[in-house]
Amino acid sequence: MQRMKRCFIGFALTLSVLLAGPLFLAACAGFQDSGSWRTADRSSARIAPSPEQVKAAIVQVYAARAFNWRGYFAVHTWISTKATGASQYYVHDVTGWRYNVVQSRPGEPDRAWFGSKPTLIADFRGEQAGKIIDQLGAVIGDYPYATTYRAWPGPNSNTFVAWVIRQIPEMEVALPSHAIGKDYLGDGFVSRVPGGTGYQFSLGGYFGLLAGVREGLELNILGLSLGVNPLGLGIKLPGFGDLALRNTNPMAKTTESELEPGGSGTAAAGQVSLKTL
Repeated sequence: MQRMKRCFIGFALTLSVLLAGPLFLAACAGFQDSGSWRTADRSSARIAPSPEQVKAAIVQVYAARAFNWRGYFAVHTWISTKATGASQYYVHDVTGWRYNVVQSRPGEPDRAWFGSKPTLIADFRGEQAGKIIDQLGAVIGDYPYATTYRAWPGPNSNTFVAWVIRQIPEMEVALPSHAIGKDYLGDGFVSRVPGGTGYQFSLGGYFGLLAGVREGLELNILGLSLGVNPLGLGIKLPGFGDLALRNTNPMAKTTESELEPGGSGTAAAGQVSLKTL
C-alpha cells in the first residue's frame, strides 16, 4: 500500500512539474488569441532580408507558437529558402489539414503563424545555403510521413523539420525543446540529433533522452521536455522552451558581397557570424 502511495505521489509531482509551464502560460491573459484562424494575423515579421536587396542564397529556420491552446505547449517550425539571385522565397512545412501534409510553395518566409510572431532559429547564407537548397527537393521528396499527421507525439510539422535537418549534413540546427514532435523517430529508437553532434533515444516520441553539443541535455516525458544547455547557458522547461542567454545555432549577417547594387540588406537584431560555432 505504501509503495502504491509513493508511486502515486511521484506521478502526481512529475505531472505537476510538466504542466506547470503550460498552465502558467494559459493563465496569462492575451497570451494566445482564441479567435478564428481565418482572421488571425499572417503578416510578415520583416526578419528575412528582401530578395530584391540580397542576391545570395538564404536558408532560414523559424518557430512560432502553435495556434490557440496548443501554443501553451508547443511551437510550429518551418524552413524558408531563397536561391541565389531568386526574386522570391519558398516556404517548406507540414500542415495537418491536407492529405499530402508537406508543402513547398512561394510565400513570405517570416509570416506570423496564425497570430503568433515567428522567431528566427537559424540562418545560413551564400555557398552553404546553396548546398542545402541543392539537396532540399530530393530530401523533402523522401519524407516518410507525407500523408500522415498526428499533432502529438508526431509525426507533425516539427517531425518534418527535424527529419529534413538530419538528412542534410550542412544543416545542423538544434530545434527548440518545446517543438513537440521533433523527437518522433517512427519505428526507430536511436538517431543523430538535428544539431549534428550528439544522439537521442526515443520511444515513439512519448519518452526519450537527448544529448547534443548544440541541444544540451533533454529528458522527454510524454512529449514535454526538461533539460539544460551548457553551451547556450540556459535551461529547458515545458511550455517555455529554451530559456538561454545565447543561440547555439548558425546565424548570419548580410555582407556587402551579398547585396544587389544600391541595396541595403537587413538582418535580425543580435545575429552573429556563421563562424561563431
